[in-house]
Amino acid sequence: MKLASKSHLVSALTIAFLGLAASPTLAQSIIQPLPAQIVPAPAVPSRNLLPAPAPAATAPNIISVPTGTGVVSSPLPAGPAVAGPVVAAPGATILHPVKRKPRRIVRRSGPLQTLVGEDPVPSVGPDTFFLTAKAAEKYSAIVDAGGWPRISGALGPRSSGAPVLALRRRLAIEGDLGSDSGSSKWTPDLTNAVKRFQARLGLRPTGLVNGATLREINVSAAARFNQLASTADRLAGRKFNFGERYVDVNIPSAAVEAVENGQVAHRYVAVVGAPQHQSPEISASISAINLNPNWTLPQSIIIKEIIPKMQKDPNYLTHLRIKIYDYRNHEINPRDIDWYSKSAANHIFRQDSGVGDALGQLRIQMFNKDAVYMHDTPTKQYFNSDFRFLSHGCVRVQGVNDLAAWLLHGTGSYGMNEWDEHSLVSRIKSGARQDISLPHAVPVMWVYMTGWATADGVVHFREDAYHLDNIGGQQARADSPEILYPNR
Repeated sequence: MKLASKSHLVSALTIAFLGLAASPTLAQSIIQPLPAQIVPAPAVPSRNLLPAPAPAATAPNIISVPTGTGVVSSPLPAGPAVAGPVVAAPGATILHPVKRKPRRIVRRSGPLQTLVGEDPVPSVGPDTFFLTAKAAEKYSAIVDAGGWPRISGALGPRSSGAPVLALRRRLAIEGDLGSDSGSSKWTPDLTNAVKRFQARLGLRPTGLVNGATLREINVSAAARFNQLASTADRLAGRKFNFGERYVDVNIPSAAVEAVENGQVAHRYVAVVGAPQHQSPEISASISAINLNPNWTLPQSIIIKEIIPKMQKDPNYLTHLRIKIYDYRNHEINPRDIDWYSKSAANHIFRQDSGVGDALGQLRIQMFNKDAVYMHDTPTKQYFNSDFRFLSHGCVRVQGVNDLAAWLLHGTGSYGMNEWDEHSLVSRIKSGARQDISLPHAVPVMWVYMTGWATADGVVHFREDAYHLDNIGGQQARADSPEILYPNR
């Protein structure tokens, strides 16, 4: 176990840590105040993992965050801190990522178990890569020490005996329980420890060990290490200029954060790409807000979905209010197209704006090579689901008008009235198309983080819905063959 876990760590983190150790300037650049960058890794001169200088970790001041649907109304106790470095053995064999066998997704009906909380600490910041890499070292040490005990069944305030003792040991190892008193009785400190664990996993803080909490608490330490190492590996090649104001989307969390002066000003529930239509990791700039937008369908949807359906139902596009144009913007009758020919896709397919438009009534304009956006949606019911991996790659935002108003802050400085949520809604109701330019472009970053550490020392985990965590070739959820989503 020791050689395997260290090898996994080398595979994900050697490149970056060697660069940090060799260059104090490079190490310092990772922990500079905003603006800063997640620094790409230099070439590897050897397989030995060298220690890197640790940044001073201080918890930011807590600010009030607007509450909304599915938001915790009171702060939770602090979570576990990231431990010091554990250095891999020199000469360890590097294991490369391998393809994983897809797992079966089972969706269960029932009350919501997940939660997008009000923690003011951003998920993504200038030091996220560094902190996540250090957290991976901590979990590598936990694996080497034998991991943690499994919890055999549901537990709560009426539980006692050996199962409670096992739960205390389990929570103490990750740091959710400050100290293991050795008591076999359920006490208030154990309830608080379970709530800390649930907050780190994006679960509702019930203080009870059952359902999704029981499944997550029994994920192995090796699987958690792989999540952290895989995330650090993905972040190592990313560049992003953090400013005073930026937006981040963590795809596995299905959540959007509006960050200002290092604190989360707003956090929103989101619907992200389905496993077969994955949302990409991108860095872009938000330049405008589009009211009552038209939707120009991408080629992938035209070829994979529109053409097969038109072959079966010639009125399909009419039902969706989608019109077809040539490249001179002349409208074409769908009946004039041979839907069995390759040339059928060589046209512009555009859906008129309106309540039923796939983009909803507002789109956040952010040009990128993948042609994905953040936008409104006519299918708002999916925001009230634990399983929110349903889009074709774009990110649907609950409360997108509020996000747009935050992005448009400062528009009143040019002799015009400031755009706010009320004025945006009024303009949308008029039905008029309008593009509103931002006074200053706002950076936006979409990331795929299944395990990460934040500036307050808390280590977070989310489900690997796209099956991308494969550092060392071990399935991140090898002990959990099915992903169980409580409802859809």
